[in-house]
Amino acid sequence: MRWLLFLLALLLVTGVSGFAQTAGQAWLGYPGSLDRSIMPVHVRSLGQAPLELSAVQELIRSNLGFTAQPNQSSNLGEVVLGTSPEVRGSFPQLHIPEGLSSEGYWLTHLTVHGSSVVVVDGADDRGVLYGAFALIGRLRQGELIYPVDLVEQPAMPIRWVDEWDNADGSIERGYAGRSIFFEGGRVREDLAPVAEYARLLASVGINGCNVNNVNNAAAFLEPEMLQGIARAATIMRPWGVRLALSVDIASPQKIGGLATYDPLDPAVKAWWTAKVSEVYALIPDFAGFTVKADSEGQPGPASYGRTPADAANLLAAAIQQHGGVVLYRAFVYNHHLDWRDPKADRARAAYDIFHPLDGKFAPNVIVQTKEGPIDFQAREPVSPLFAGLKETSQAMEVQITQEYTGQQRHLVYLAPMWKQVLDFDMRAGGASTPVKKIIAGAAFHRPHGGMVGVAGVGREAWLGSPLAMANLYAFGRLAWNPDFAPEQIAKEWTHQTVSTDPQVVSTVVKMLMQSWPAYEHYTGPLGMQTLTDITGSHYGPNIESSENNGWGQWHRADHEGVGMDRSVATGTGFAGQYPAEVAAMYEKVATTPDDLLLFFHHVPYTYKLQAGKTVIQSIYDSHYQGAAEAAELGAEWATLKGRIDPALFDDVRTRLEYQAGHAMVWRDAIVQYFLKLSGIADEHGRAGHYPGRLEAEDARLTGYKVIDVTPWEDASGGKAVSCEGGDASRRSCSAEWTYSGAAGRFDLAVQYFDLQGGAAKFSLLVNGNSVTVWTADAVLPSRRPHGDNSTRFTARDVTLKPGDVIRVEGMPDGSDPAALDYIEVAHAAAQPD
Repeated sequence: MRWLLFLLALLLVTGVSGFAQTAGQAWLGYPGSLDRSIMPVHVRSLGQAPLELSAVQELIRSNLGFTAQPNQSSNLGEVVLGTSPEVRGSFPQLHIPEGLSSEGYWLTHLTVHGSSVVVVDGADDRGVLYGAFALIGRLRQGELIYPVDLVEQPAMPIRWVDEWDNADGSIERGYAGRSIFFEGGRVREDLAPVAEYARLLASVGINGCNVNNVNNAAAFLEPEMLQGIARAATIMRPWGVRLALSVDIASPQKIGGLATYDPLDPAVKAWWTAKVSEVYALIPDFAGFTVKADSEGQPGPASYGRTPADAANLLAAAIQQHGGVVLYRAFVYNHHLDWRDPKADRARAAYDIFHPLDGKFAPNVIVQTKEGPIDFQAREPVSPLFAGLKETSQAMEVQITQEYTGQQRHLVYLAPMWKQVLDFDMRAGGASTPVKKIIAGAAFHRPHGGMVGVAGVGREAWLGSPLAMANLYAFGRLAWNPDFAPEQIAKEWTHQTVSTDPQVVSTVVKMLMQSWPAYEHYTGPLGMQTLTDITGSHYGPNIESSENNGWGQWHRADHEGVGMDRSVATGTGFAGQYPAEVAAMYEKVATTPDDLLLFFHHVPYTYKLQAGKTVIQSIYDSHYQGAAEAAELGAEWATLKGRIDPALFDDVRTRLEYQAGHAMVWRDAIVQYFLKLSGIADEHGRAGHYPGRLEAEDARLTGYKVIDVTPWEDASGGKAVSCEGGDASRRSCSAEWTYSGAAGRFDLAVQYFDLQGGAAKFSLLVNGNSVTVWTADAVLPSRRPHGDNSTRFTARDVTLKPGDVIRVEGMPDGSDPAALDYIEVAHAAAQPD
């Protein structure tokens, strides 16, 4: 009876039917059931542990025909769940696999008294829960329940998500609304979304969740806040997700009343010991701390001449007796570098700081190392630090939230990028040492290790975009088993989220697999990094924002060439931080892969790549290719009309239309920048030539004023028009062009700037007749005309003849001045039926 009461309580806590955002809106939507004639209908748990009971509950709610009520007349058998000792006691005839590690499971079947029994055997209660989710996943993908003989166990013990949530409810680098954990300086009363999120995490084997931002974290250790955080831990506990916290190393001074936070000071040590005891009194299964220190303005041990090992070991000593761990981020660097110094290099920082400390960290310290040496770019080389810490446990940090990869406004499936990093062979000591083996602890025989994904979930559809959820799913799957193929993961996710229709699955998987290469092509190819606005939004194009400042994301472009010399012979020496075989590859221009050439070398624009093109022509071609690939994503999605949920279809269609337009903004910005800088023409004649484009500054303007756009490359010709005054009676401005091309039917695109602080309205007219109207009401970065908010609206199949007057009227709203860049006339594209 106790377990039935538990299931009822758990259903009430999760509030499945009473709250708008559920795990069912991700991949745990259970729309229908299988044929009950092939299904066991009774499910029971051998134990009473909360996680085992959660497993029973999940099977029941899966719509696969399971029930907790035995049916004496049924001969369909049952599913029995339990830990290995429980299974061994109930089914002594089963030979449980040897070496089943913590959190692992075994799915098997046998016949008992003529009835079929499926057994979910877990090495522990988490293993039982993960096994139940695996069984559900198999059935939902059309696999038969009999026969089954599947053994799985996680490749690495730490599989955490980091949430960069602030106490006020905002989320740093989050693009899906406000925090599900915090609001107004405290933990939210409504934690139903937290329970649903824990279900999602458990379903893909994620076992830890750090709930707060790594920046300005001291407030989260205040007593009242900790009591609220303990409520969140209680909510997540039935799903095997342990709560963790980011901590500010200066907390003893900021909130503890001490005069110092020197990690070697006895009073500081005593403060942390007491604070950790307070945390564990509230949260007995507390997972541990994450630390960002001496980085981007955050205080750290360097203030006292101490090292990261000193700070990490301070926390490790306080938390060790409770079974907790400390993840100390290797993201430590000087953001006031001298850009004039050719030897200065931010990429060197993590290795230079942490490699000399190898072996000096406590056993329960894990160095959390970003996948690349800079900061979640569209492509970076693998961080050399992975091979540089042989006596220290490491976890790889990746970003699920798309800070530098389109911020969920662009479809970018990141699993292929992560998989390349995981599979990269560091060749430490001349032996095979892929990153996945290093972070699992296997390569260097370390006790801990894993993957941490910065997730940024919020209250708006978890990640804000339906297809972006594929990245959260893929992170969990790769952290569980880094040998899984990204394409297979995409297939699983699509099957469980979008549709089981083979054509839909095939199309969506193709789109996902195309999306990261396309994004790289239209943003920053050849290892130039993303070329985005690094001092601002990290979203739209702003090439020079990464030059001539202290942030160290330089690409060193000038009139003669581009790229940063990181060789040992003539550059910063970064290439020499890798083990010998990898270092030799990156040291020479001729052996460096094309896709990382400009990260490691400064070369002339006329240098020929291994692919045979010159660098400058590759820059041109890549960006035109990427924009075309972005448009193709929308065309592929259009073929699914009528095959999937109409609301989902329309939502994603709108997003992909926006992405295709913004890819053109990126294309034009990068191409015209490098055309002007290099002075070398595009051999195909595209760069700087835009047939059918009519500039706003060349139009007959009423009310509109010509403005310069900064950076100049973010507008066609560097200029736009802005309705800052407007018609006093109508508060509108207009731009008119007389069409002089051939007669026909055309697609007429309007490129405008959709600024924050208002929702400007636009009207498109031909010869005074209305063609269409729309509102610029997207939420995009930047409060001035910029590549962040340059947006494209296309009116399809418009009839034009010579002499027709095309008119765009803009009506400002609030601080949005209805700014225009240009219109573009192109032959009408065929539309899908």
